[in-house]
Amino acid sequence: MPRARKGAARHQAKKRILNLVKGHRASAGRLIRLAKEASVRAQVNARIGRKLRKRDFRGLWITRVNAACKQRGIRYSEFINGLKKANIEINRKMLSEIAIADAAGFDAIVEAAKAAL
Repeated sequence: MPRARKGAARHQAKKRILNLVKGHRASAGRLIRLAKEASVRAQVNARIGRKLRKRDFRGLWITRVNAACKQRGIRYSEFINGLKKANIEINRKMLSEIAIADAAGFDAIVEAAKAAL
């Protein structure tokens, strides 16, 4: 009787790796050894990207709030300081959404921050 050598399992493992690198160019999308390396590298970069996205969005929100504050004659740092002193706990994401969608509401928040200073 011939010796079994992981035929189906090995084929499935190779297919799993090649499916992960579908769309990669040249050998990284076709050859198993290079595909393994490419998939590991891609997964590492994907994890890094998920962390960087949070950082990028926070910067975007701060930029938007800063622009809205400048229009109302207050610096961003003073505005945040005033919010802390006024015990107004709104995160920067919500502040940027309010600044875009509800100008009157943002004006009220700015006035409260100025009063607390």
